[in-house]
Amino acid sequence: MIQKAGVNVLTDPVFGDRSFGVFFMGPKRYVPHVIDYQKLPKIDYVIISHNHYDHLDSVATQVLGNGPTYLVPLGLKDWYLDQGIAQAKVQEFDWGDKADYNELKVQALSAQHWSARGIFDRRETLWASWALNIGGRDIWFAGDTGYNPIQFKKIGEKAGPFDLALIPIGAYEPRSFMKTYHVTPEEAILIHQDVNAKKSIGMHWGTFPLTAEAPYEPVEELARQREKHGVSREEFSEMVMGQTLTIP
Repeated sequence: MIQKAGVNVLTDPVFGDRSFGVFFMGPKRYVPHVIDYQKLPKIDYVIISHNHYDHLDSVATQVLGNGPTYLVPLGLKDWYLDQGIAQAKVQEFDWGDKADYNELKVQALSAQHWSARGIFDRRETLWASWALNIGGRDIWFAGDTGYNPIQFKKIGEKAGPFDLALIPIGAYEPRSFMKTYHVTPEEAILIHQDVNAKKSIGMHWGTFPLTAEAPYEPVEELARQREKHGVSREEFSEMVMGQTLTIP
C-alpha cells in the first residue's frame, strides 16, 4: 500500500491464500497474511498491472468491493463487472493514457510481459507499468516485466525521473522459460538505473512458490548485484511482509 497526502493506493492486491482461480488449487502462500484486510483504511485507488492470478485476485476484489476506483489495462473492465464492481468504478487504460484525479495523477506505460487467465485468452487483455504522482512524489510501479535495454530508458526519458520505483526481483528461474517475462535481480538494478529512480524497492518475491528459485534467493542475489553494480542498499532494497517504509 502506498500512502501519501491522505491518499491510499493498492497495487496488484492479492488477499487469497492461493494464486489460482480455484481456492484449493495453485501455489499456496509461503508466508501467512500479516493484516486483517477488513481493517484496512479506506482505499481510494487500486492499480492493476495485468490479469495473472498472482496480480489480479478475486478475493481482494470482493473484500474491497465498490469502495476504490480501479485503474486497469485495456480489456479488464468486463472481469470487474463480472465481480460485481460498478462500471463507473473501473477505468481502462492503453499505454500512454493519462488521467488526473486531483490527488493522484497516473499514466499507463509499457512493460515486457503478457496476460492470460486461462488457456484460450492469452494476450487478449493488456499489461502495463504505471507512473503515479501522489502529493508531488513521482512513483513508478513496474508490475511484471522482462528486460530489454531500450524500453525502460524510454520510460525514464518520457515519465521520469522517479522518487520511488517498485521493481520485481523474483520468479525468474529457469531462465530458458522466464527470461522474456521476468527480470533477475541484476536486470532489476538495470531497470532502476534506466528509469532514473532515486530509490527502488524489490517486490514480487517470497510470497508464492511460482518458479524454481528458493524463496529468499532473490534477496541474496540482489545484495550480490548491488555490490557488483555499485548500488547502495539505500538506493535499492527489499521489504518483508508487514514492513512499513517512510520516505521523507
